[in-house]
Amino acid sequence: MSRIINNREYRQKKLKEIILELHNGKNVDEVREKFQEIIKGVSTKEISEMEAELIKEGMKVEEIQRLCDVHAAVFKGSIEEIHHPEKEEGHPVDVIKKENEAVKSYIKSHLMPNLDELKKADSHSVRLKLMENINMLFDLDKHYSRKENLIFPYLEKYGITAPPKVMWGVDDEIRGALKECKEVVNTVEKGPQEIITIIENTTKRIDEMIFKEENILLPMCIDTFSEDEWLDIESESDEIGYCLVSPSVKWKPIRENLEGKEKSKLANENSEGYIKFDTGILKVNEISAILDTLPLDITFVDKEGIVKYFSGGSERIFPRTKTVIGRKVQNCHPPASVHIVEKVVEDLKSGEKEHEDFWIHMGELYVLIKYYAVKNEKGEFIGVLEITQNIKEIQEITGEKRLLE
Repeated sequence: MSRIINNREYRQKKLKEIILELHNGKNVDEVREKFQEIIKGVSTKEISEMEAELIKEGMKVEEIQRLCDVHAAVFKGSIEEIHHPEKEEGHPVDVIKKENEAVKSYIKSHLMPNLDELKKADSHSVRLKLMENINMLFDLDKHYSRKENLIFPYLEKYGITAPPKVMWGVDDEIRGALKECKEVVNTVEKGPQEIITIIENTTKRIDEMIFKEENILLPMCIDTFSEDEWLDIESESDEIGYCLVSPSVKWKPIRENLEGKEKSKLANENSEGYIKFDTGILKVNEISAILDTLPLDITFVDKEGIVKYFSGGSERIFPRTKTVIGRKVQNCHPPASVHIVEKVVEDLKSGEKEHEDFWIHMGELYVLIKYYAVKNEKGEFIGVLEITQNIKEIQEITGEKRLLE
């Protein structure tokens, strides 16, 4: 493990050296060659850590922003490929990619032919066409606004702060460049060559941002966000709007129809709403009230990995929403921690362990988290019970307090 950590630290150090060399005026091709010699492949996470480290060491965000397009070009052929399954239609990732494809297609099929016309002959009609093209590309503002106001806050929640700062700055530069394109095209005194140069530079920056979104930003988000967080992003997206194309369908995560599935199994419940146990009889509303009154949080996941129930106490330690019911438990956690969840469930399901315990400090709380293998009367595994409790007050108990007192 120490060898892996040291290797990561070494690569991190070398990545910073390369960026600083670019900052000090080194030739891009020269840096690219050195990069390929030293680094076999870097992940998007390492790029994020590198930028965060540079900011922590005092380099201004504006400095990294100025280098952003340069080091993206260096990394372009070297970023380690991370294969993620394609997201369902209407998922925020799918929407971003389709918008990017629409922008690239529009530039190629509309803007560039008009720019070629301008290269042949300057005319008022050609400039009007270019103005229309640029106005269409102003739709990118919605694309960038969704990214900045819906995606970046979640990255920052997970402590990923440098890439959002840098990318937001570049977004603003592209917005400014589009305004400048419009002004230049609309100014009679500006010649064709000046128009061509600024438009070509702007479209190059747009293309580079598309690359950064799809090869750095989105893989980072896919590795980090939970399904509920993507659902929140999707639900707020309509208010900001879309760029050139809109989602054709509304994305909804797959949910198990637990109510229909379990309805036929409630044979123990009579028409008056009682459930008979081996140790007594309770009304359904009594069971719910009892579970909600317990000074701990309960979540039950069945043997198929579907979340079937959570208690509704007034002071839950970890928030739960009813949207988790019917979901695979893996989808209730960020992808980066899914392997831990799967290992706990597998150990309990296989019988290797009967329970697994964790305890963590959360501000003033001291939280005990226990996972139990739940088995039926035949000893067969039927699910996992998670119990979460703040044990701070229990730890502080001293002496005795008898009933009579």
